Amino acid sequence: MTHERALVAATKPDLMVLDTPELNAETPAHLLDPDLTPADRLFVRNTGVMPTFTPDDVAAWTLTIDGAVETPHTWTIGELRARFDAVTRVAVLECAGNGRAFFPQPTATVRWRHGAVGCVAWTGVKLADLLEQCVLKPEAVYTGHYSPDLSLDGSGPALSRGLPIAKALAPETIVAYGLNVQPIPLLHGGPLRIVAPGYPASASQKWLTRIWVRDREHDGVRMTGLFYRMPKEPVRPDGPIDPSQFEVLTDMPVRSIITLPSDGFTASARRPLIVRGHAWSGHTPVAAVDVSVDGGATWQPANLGILPDTFAWRRFDITYDNLPCGPIEIMARATDAAGRMQPLDSVPWNPRGYCNNIVHRVHGRLR
Repeated sequence: MTHERALVAATKPDLMVLDTPELNAETPAHLLDPDLTPADRLFVRNTGVMPTFTPDDVAAWTLTIDGAVETPHTWTIGELRARFDAVTRVAVLECAGNGRAFFPQPTATVRWRHGAVGCVAWTGVKLADLLEQCVLKPEAVYTGHYSPDLSLDGSGPALSRGLPIAKALAPETIVAYGLNVQPIPLLHGGPLRIVAPGYPASASQKWLTRIWVRDREHDGVRMTGLFYRMPKEPVRPDGPIDPSQFEVLTDMPVRSIITLPSDGFTASARRPLIVRGHAWSGHTPVAAVDVSVDGGATWQPANLGILPDTFAWRRFDITYDNLPCGPIEIMARATDAAGRMQPLDSVPWNPRGYCNNIVHRVHGRLR
């Protein structure tokens, strides 16, 4: 693990490395202000020991698709580039546990606040194009993804997630080899990863070598039990947990972050106060963002910028004049097109602390 943390220190010096056995590094919200998140500001989430590669390994890298297909195929990255049309999709990548630190009851150990998210331009090929060449069999219902990373104890794969076939065939789902017009860095799954916008980031599996087309829901590592699953009905922290009453998380909730001003700011009350940030959702578009500067007593609609791509985030901003001197609490609350609004307090508890899209609060002082 030492080399992974050294790599973060060298390439992402502004990120906060969390106190977990595996590598997890979070981005302070104010550093997420750019419309496209630079690689050096993109959060890192590992579930085991990250693989290491030489340039020769990358050149020889292959992806195999097999299982419930008529014609299994194996391609190098060079062949993927040469034989299939390249696509670029701007999309949010967000850990399912983003906001976990704000649950009042204990959950899983990776205590993200608001910064386990970023929005980048992914370049690759449509997974649907690869599956079309392989010819899906009628019984194909799910994909299973495989990578060479290992559990912390070295006993086997750290992660093996998958997608329903409908999502695998969706036009936004790609096998990516580029991030912001550069090769995907090792920390972010290079040289090859799945990108499944709208789903939790775990579904966008890193270091991809194989896609196994399944005739059932995939049962790989962290696809069973309570991993990346939400309860069908609310559960209590002190009550019994029945894993059969949980279902795979396939859609991230609406959320927003404030990127200006930063938490702990001081500013002049004689000057306009600009508040801005980003809002995003899973498969349902963002419809509005409201901002409060009085701790939620009143709300004002913010201006919403253009949506650069279906699964990208949208800029919001609002300017306040003549605010009084003294302490100030700023809150941003996004609403999606289905009317679902970010909560002021934590969402209902679940054992692994997923999808807590509580509003972002920034505190400061005007003088």
